[in-house]
Amino acid sequence: MYQVAVILTDAERRILWVNHDFESITGYKYQEVVGKSPGAILQGPKTEPEAVQRIRKGLSSGESFKDAITNYRKNGDPYICKLVVHPIYNSVKELVNYLAFEIDGDKITDDSDIPMMNLEVKYRTSSLRGLDEIRLFEDIQLIMKEEKAYLDPNLTLRKLAIRMDTNTKYLSQVINHFGGINFLTYINAFRVEEVKKYIHRGEHREHTYYGVAQRCGFKNKSTFYKVFRDHEGMTPSKYANHLLDEQVEQSVQLRDKGKGQAV
Repeated sequence: MYQVAVILTDAERRILWVNHDFESITGYKYQEVVGKSPGAILQGPKTEPEAVQRIRKGLSSGESFKDAITNYRKNGDPYICKLVVHPIYNSVKELVNYLAFEIDGDKITDDSDIPMMNLEVKYRTSSLRGLDEIRLFEDIQLIMKEEKAYLDPNLTLRKLAIRMDTNTKYLSQVINHFGGINFLTYINAFRVEEVKKYIHRGEHREHTYYGVAQRCGFKNKSTFYKVFRDHEGMTPSKYANHLLDEQVEQSVQLRDKGKGQAV
């Protein structure tokens, strides 16, 4: 699953809230950035002055805009930050917040499949109601990543809605809007990533691929193989063989490097 940093500021562009993907991408914790401006924290020596001017102009326009800029992680590493910024207005059309979605452009070159990076979604994000949806999606992400709710083979939209204290229609809309996929595809993406972890550890040799899949929340063999192939573009066995080939190649490179140093 892709990571999308979310930054909420007040009208003066002071940070009020960031999500966990922001912390993961930048290395900064919420406590380190709250009350500060994003630019003061993330910009550095290679940040393009012309990009800074474009973003300032976009913020002053009162309209949503999209841009890219070189930002810096906490450890000092630069990265291309692709961003979409929406102004947020209250019921009497007063500017109250800015909402920014940001991705690591070094890792994601094509953002066309990421709904939050599409300016056309502003009809929902440019409102106070949109903030509630973002927070709900963030809560869903946390439940998946930290509690691994997807490991439950009987997880349904209804069960998750009850857990999130919301209704199925609203939950489905939020996942579709911010995830760009339906509920089942969203859940299965986490399951596939879990299967890949088992394969990396070599545990598929003890339990078979479907045995691993069952431990990761899949309960139908044909569904698992189809979902994995759709997600990775290859079967689990080909994925494992490809991984093994990479490991052998890395081992050979390290061995050859060691010989060169010895000489």
